[in-house]
Amino acid sequence: MTDNSESATRRAFVTAAGTAGVLGLAGCTSNPNSGGSGGSDGGSGGGSDQLSGTVDIAGSSTVFPLATAFAETFQQEHSEVNINVQSTGSGGGFANFFCPGETDFNNASRPIKEEEMQQCEDNGVEPVELTVATDALTVIVNNDADFLDSITVEELQTIWSAEAQPETWSDVNSDWPDEEIELYGPSDASGTYDYFIEAIIGEEGPGHRQDYSATEQDRTIMQGVQGSEFAMGYLGFAYYSQNSDSVKAVAIDDGDGPVEPSLETAKSGEYTPLARPLFTYPAKSSLAEEHVAEFARYFVENTTDQEVVANDVGYVPLTDDQQAEQMEKLETAIEEANA
Repeated sequence: MTDNSESATRRAFVTAAGTAGVLGLAGCTSNPNSGGSGGSDGGSGGGSDQLSGTVDIAGSSTVFPLATAFAETFQQEHSEVNINVQSTGSGGGFANFFCPGETDFNNASRPIKEEEMQQCEDNGVEPVELTVATDALTVIVNNDADFLDSITVEELQTIWSAEAQPETWSDVNSDWPDEEIELYGPSDASGTYDYFIEAIIGEEGPGHRQDYSATEQDRTIMQGVQGSEFAMGYLGFAYYSQNSDSVKAVAIDDGDGPVEPSLETAKSGEYTPLARPLFTYPAKSSLAEEHVAEFARYFVENTTDQEVVANDVGYVPLTDDQQAEQMEKLETAIEEANA
């Protein structure tokens, strides 16, 4: 894949992203400032043709399609800026790339953890937390799983927690078939995994069962569930929405009746407890580089774009007030980075 994927629509790219897992250079391990020295200064308020350099991004597979969509359009306007986006999982991105100072941004489907903040601090990296969208984390089953259209939070907890570890569907609900449960989901490097524990299993609970097929590729989760009548998985709504004919989304009953995952139910707050904010974290030091700061601004400016965020990718855009709040936070960080 080339850095400027002009021939593909964003919608096609989201589908392909689950397999490819990367935009631009696959390694994504260059120094955060590696692109700065090669770019022209551009001066204050320089034109778009004067921006050049490299922006390296790792992190969440859930935020990946949103970041790649914005990277594509930004590179069309700034052809001398090379943006590399890698899908490593939120935790994998923080631990292996961002906090060691190897990347300029880390995408995350949950807030940065205390131990990750400490690792960043130890390496002189200061993350700037920016909310970029809302996701409806989606539980999926096979299209032929006629026995399961909705599930309670308690049943979901029973299936996925390390405590019960039921082997068959009937072990969870006597009305369900006496067939072995096959489970597919994100690995423990994923923010989706962390959020699922927090929302469904409970952070003080027994933990997430480990006898399941774990992957950082959402497409692999889709294919696993699609291939077995008695399989279940969970992933970000964007990947489900692009493949909704292949699998079935399960409505979640949090006590007030089943609610299906959608942009509308996530935005209204009805889809509990699996609606969640999504983030990107630029490193403050990287924001001293003009091309990095301009891409960060572009990212936040476009978080209200209904066409891209909702229609093309599949997340709830920010409101104007939310965007203004994030932009103010970003501009403060840019100013401090250049002080």
